Amino acid sequence: MSDIEILDLTPENIAEYGVCGYKDAKKHVELRRKIDWFKEYYPKGLRIKAIISEKGGYQGMLEYIPGKYAHRPVEAERYMFIHCIFVGLKKEFKGKGYGSSLIDECIKEAQSKNMEGVAVVTRKGSFMAGRDIFVKKGFVQVDRAKPDFELLVLKFDPGAASPKFKDMERSLENYKQGLFVMRSVQCPYTEKNVNAIIGSAKEEFGLDAVLIDLEDSDAVQNSPCAFGTFCIIYDGEIISHHPVSDTRFLNIMNKRSLQKK
Repeated sequence: MSDIEILDLTPENIAEYGVCGYKDAKKHVELRRKIDWFKEYYPKGLRIKAIISEKGGYQGMLEYIPGKYAHRPVEAERYMFIHCIFVGLKKEFKGKGYGSSLIDECIKEAQSKNMEGVAVVTRKGSFMAGRDIFVKKGFVQVDRAKPDFELLVLKFDPGAASPKFKDMERSLENYKQGLFVMRSVQCPYTEKNVNAIIGSAKEEFGLDAVLIDLEDSDAVQNSPCAFGTFCIIYDGEIISHHPVSDTRFLNIMNKRSLQKK
């Protein structure tokens, strides 16, 4: 892998390398919160493998955790669960097989811990890995969730019970009236723009948004959105399944108002 190293982030070195492109803990509250969360779940098996280039620095990562503590609304006991993967902050590091190597590391650890396989939620578009890299590794779809989320699994034992999505429609029943913003510090991008969105909701639409910080894996597993760590709900409808800008939020709300006229 030439000058590339796969490095294990630990509570001792995570602040040195940062996460998801955030490097300055003094400057970025989202990184400080992510580090605190990492330290909380590290003893429970949370791991982050980072791609480090001697010349290019931090160029990607894979984050995974035992399914019991997965920060997605899934039932995945006895499986290792991948939260996220990305490679190539600089495009010359894309398409080199580094993502595949990271997944191999996760598979090896799951096997060493006698787990039944590895699971991941995928989706086309922003903030979540697409399915192709996992399908090439032998992952298969075992469940789906609205609008286009897939739960993929690589089983070590073909006879093992498959993971599945939890009943998100039932969870959504709790948010029939009003505007709700849900987030978890598992994803550092859930911090950005939230205050602006809440302000715009009040100023432009007269709505008092309720901010719900999902404090732990149990709270995330009982959230109504398959992304788990962020969603915006308005009158019982999920209007964003992942972090968005304030401008995007305004566009969604204005379009919704026009459709109702």
